[in-house]
Amino acid sequence: MASINLTKVIEKFKWENLTPEIDISKVKVTQPDINRPALQLAGYFEHFETTRLQIVGFVEYSYMNGLDEDRQREIFEKLLNNPLPGILFCRELYPNEIFREVAVRHGVPLLMSKKATSACMAEVIRWLNVKLAPCISVHGVLVDVYGEGVLITGESGIGKSEAALELIKRGHRLVTDDVVEIRRVSEDTLIGSAPDITKHFIELRGIGIVDVKALFGASSVRDTQNIDLVIRLEDWDKDKEYDRLGLEEEYTEYLGNRVVCHSIPIRPGRNLAIICESAAVNHRQKKMGYNAAQELYKRVQNSLAHGREDED
Repeated sequence: MASINLTKVIEKFKWENLTPEIDISKVKVTQPDINRPALQLAGYFEHFETTRLQIVGFVEYSYMNGLDEDRQREIFEKLLNNPLPGILFCRELYPNEIFREVAVRHGVPLLMSKKATSACMAEVIRWLNVKLAPCISVHGVLVDVYGEGVLITGESGIGKSEAALELIKRGHRLVTDDVVEIRRVSEDTLIGSAPDITKHFIELRGIGIVDVKALFGASSVRDTQNIDLVIRLEDWDKDKEYDRLGLEEEYTEYLGNRVVCHSIPIRPGRNLAIICESAAVNHRQKKMGYNAAQELYKRVQNSLAHGREDED
């Protein structure tokens, strides 16, 4: 199961740790969803998801402080006697001493954010969904071409990195070379990123490692990108029939999500960068409702229909 250390979450969102006496170095967050413990504070603990981060807003905070001390101790004991990864207080709200004392005794970290509850929840869920999404690593190059995430795959030495470098020189942006970490953040969305160790680097055979960000500037790279299109480079096979119209889409699958895939045969003299650009723009046109192959098919059909009418 994917997990992320609580300290990284705190650093990302700049939360304040209200219980520094608790060792949080080994506390893991394993769920992208969060929970507002309103029902639990009212005494209902059925189906309580204890693996989620708990977020306390103004409503929960007001209810807690409206209870008498005996009821507070009773309900806080039930709430905090669970392996919670942490409880976040939003709007700079600060837990009372009873809550803090029970939390420290049970080893539940208490955190505080300056942001409003709804905004904080949305940010946390969106970020955790990416970080905790199912992830695989594939061999390839991911480039942002006109806003479309183009994943270039193929055998080693076929020219993936060279095509990416030419695309970068033409104003497009590199996400990662050689190893692409793919995360499934939803049923429709795959996000690609680079391993930290190879981020912004490209390997060119005969030259070595090239730092793209240093050579071409910060505008030539980006950290993540949706994967919208896969281009599979392969050696030219004169006996193979290649699709020349593109009426039917081909797909490849990663983590259960299908992505449009084009197989591009490689021959000397073919400009891979222009082919990748054209494929990206054509894919974008299709998403906007225009399909050049279908338009050609309609013209041919209309021409044949007019020809038959003239014969009659």
